Amino acid sequence: MPVGTDLLVISPHLDDAVLSAGGRVAAGPGAVVVTVFAGRPAAPAGLTPWDADCGFAPGEDVVGRRRREDRRALARLGARPHWLEFTDSQYGASPAPAAVAAALSGVVSRERPRRVLFPLGLFHSDHRLVSDAVLALLPLHPRIEWEAYEDVPYRTLPGLVDEAVERLRRRGLVPLRRVGSAPPPVKRRAVACYRSQLRGLGTTGRLGHGDAFRPEGYWRLGA
Repeated sequence: MPVGTDLLVISPHLDDAVLSAGGRVAAGPGAVVVTVFAGRPAAPAGLTPWDADCGFAPGEDVVGRRRREDRRALARLGARPHWLEFTDSQYGASPAPAAVAAALSGVVSRERPRRVLFPLGLFHSDHRLVSDAVLALLPLHPRIEWEAYEDVPYRTLPGLVDEAVERLRRRGLVPLRRVGSAPPPVKRRAVACYRSQLRGLGTTGRLGHGDAFRPEGYWRLGA
């Protein structure tokens, strides 16, 4: 299959790819960022605790505003968004991993990337679901270079990266870590576009977003 897009990045939510892998996205202009949980809830509901912490108002189009933030951030990095219609777990039941895998497989087949970045799957149930769905695709696309990125800010929680890497080894994969250089200034400008999410991350008791400006971590997967 001829290569189309050089770099495709899979993001659980509308900010994760830039927080965790914005340096790599900036280094490869024309990258495509696929956000899995970018859909609107089927029925209007009250504000979730997270959306309230992010400063949204009752009745506001939360997903619409977050998509605008994402579009601006990716434009700064020279990337383009591709939003799937699955809904974030804060809005209700999560989709089956097989459904997510099927949707992502369709995107991969259309974009024909040379490399794919995806989350290690740390802490958050949505991150783990996306990671598991992507891992199901590896045998179907053996010519693609697959790398897992360390989820910001959850990689700062003790032991989570080691646990995720061990899960990869149990699947028969050989993950090799590569640490990137300090992220370029453009990443800081892109991260700043996610004003709502930075407000939520800065709420008392949460992890903040300072980890986004430390060197990015990646695990290249070999059989």
